[in-house]
Amino acid sequence: MIKNIVLDIGNVLIPFSWRQHLDHFGFSDEIKKRLADAVFLNDDWNEIDRGVLTKEELLARFIENDPGIEKEIYMVMENINGTVGEYPYTSTWVPKLKSMGYRVYLLSNFSDQQLHDSREKLPFIDQADGVLLSFRYKMIKPDDAIYQKLFELFSLKPEECLFFDDKQENIDGAVRNKMNGHVFTSYEDAMNTIKNM
Repeated sequence: MIKNIVLDIGNVLIPFSWRQHLDHFGFSDEIKKRLADAVFLNDDWNEIDRGVLTKEELLARFIENDPGIEKEIYMVMENINGTVGEYPYTSTWVPKLKSMGYRVYLLSNFSDQQLHDSREKLPFIDQADGVLLSFRYKMIKPDDAIYQKLFELFSLKPEECLFFDDKQENIDGAVRNKMNGHVFTSYEDAMNTIKNM
């Protein structure tokens, strides 16, 4: 029996809108592509969520990826609030699930800087019954340890949890750790999945 709904944040509760963030600066298409490759689409971006490197160390990595756009990298990384968007259900989904009798938890690869820069756009953090953000525990999905930490922190039985994440590898990690999991494609699909459990 499912008692707990576990939600990812990026591209589930909020869109990760890094392209719109870049558009804000008026860069040329070439510079935007270089910034995407050096920062947002680079494996180093995952390290921002792991929380083991300082902001300065991360900036150094991004700049090393493309030293020719150092100034632009500093500009886009000074405040990343612009990478966070909003869905129509962003502020209402967690309360709705709770009104249906579920406890709701958040499990997300998320950075300290993102939380700091975008806190006012994340109403669901205060609405959830429990929140595990990767940077606080120096681990990221789909590592087994982060799922086990979720169960430990909130005394959850994995078989009573249904997890929604937009990445198949993170769902695979959840299932490997005995949770129920479903790849998130839309709010409507997720709600139908919950109702059919």
